[in-house]
Amino acid sequence: MEVLPLAFTSGWASGLNAYATVLALGLLGRFADLDAVPDGLQRTDVLIVAGVLALIEFVADKVPYVDTIWDGLSTVLRPVAGATIGALLAGSQGDLVTVTLAAVGGVTALVSHLVKASLRMAINTSPEPVTNIGASVAEDTAAVGVTTFAVLFPIPAAIIAGILLLAGIVVAVWALNRVRRGWAAFHRWYAKRTADAEMPAN
Repeated sequence: MEVLPLAFTSGWASGLNAYATVLALGLLGRFADLDAVPDGLQRTDVLIVAGVLALIEFVADKVPYVDTIWDGLSTVLRPVAGATIGALLAGSQGDLVTVTLAAVGGVTALVSHLVKASLRMAINTSPEPVTNIGASVAEDTAAVGVTTFAVLFPIPAAIIAGILLLAGIVVAVWALNRVRRGWAAFHRWYAKRTADAEMPAN
């Protein structure tokens, strides 16, 4: 179970940006020759797909309300990515280890994703886009940076990821009223866009 800290950290990072996490792990394994990274993440097709999706997320995640739609679509994908990475980390250590690491990765990714989505909804109540862009860049940097650190120093990285996850939960609970306002604002935005789309052209 020496890979448990890496499974936890990669799960946390997947909840923020699953594709950047997969891409970072794959590139580290392929070009830095780090044995901790599973071969499945280093495949060329995996790196290409992860790279394309990471680029799409990089753009979509920085647009207010579009990021909320993207987070909604990612509610399944991010935990699945975290669980898959955990399962790949288990390798041939047995079914129990595989299930355990997949569960750790998947559950951690889900909690991290819910915290991220909630905080971004609260941030969307701000009328300017700078806060949203800044938050997205910080999330991307944290996901890639802590993942890279985890491959080299799994336990310290897991401690950092745990602290950041706990801090995110506390802030999300503290900002619950703003989260609700952000959700209401998103519904108004979406209803307006839908009405505009359905309006017949003159």
